[in-house]
Amino acid sequence: QVQLVESGGGLVQAGGSLRLSCAASGRTASTYVMGWFRQAPGKEREFVAAIGWRGSTYYADSVKGRFTISRDNAKNTVYLQMNSLKPEETAVYYCAAGTALVTAAWRYNYWGQGTQVTVSS
Repeated sequence: QVQLVESGGGLVQAGGSLRLSCAASGRTASTYVMGWFRQAPGKEREFVAAIGWRGSTYYADSVKGRFTISRDNAKNTVYLQMNSLKPEETAVYYCAAGTALVTAAWRYNYWGQGTQVTVSS
């Protein structure tokens, strides 16, 4: 079992930055692929970024060059640095843990409760 707790969401102006954190607990948490997803009201949950346990990364095209995913295995924590945020990126951001570096939400086994990110125009 892996428990995930996100933090760091909030209100930011367009063009601003936020850093999300996801603290994982569980004996094997550091060995999981960790992903970030987001879901806006009335929309499907969409992939944002993922990182393997050795540090390989994968990003959605829409965030490449602006978002950076990283992890600190000693702290069992994953981060999502978000720069140049846009109003359309307002959503609940979720952290997830899985066993493959993939974009499909259904492939992730564990989910956090989400943290709200609001980008004002």
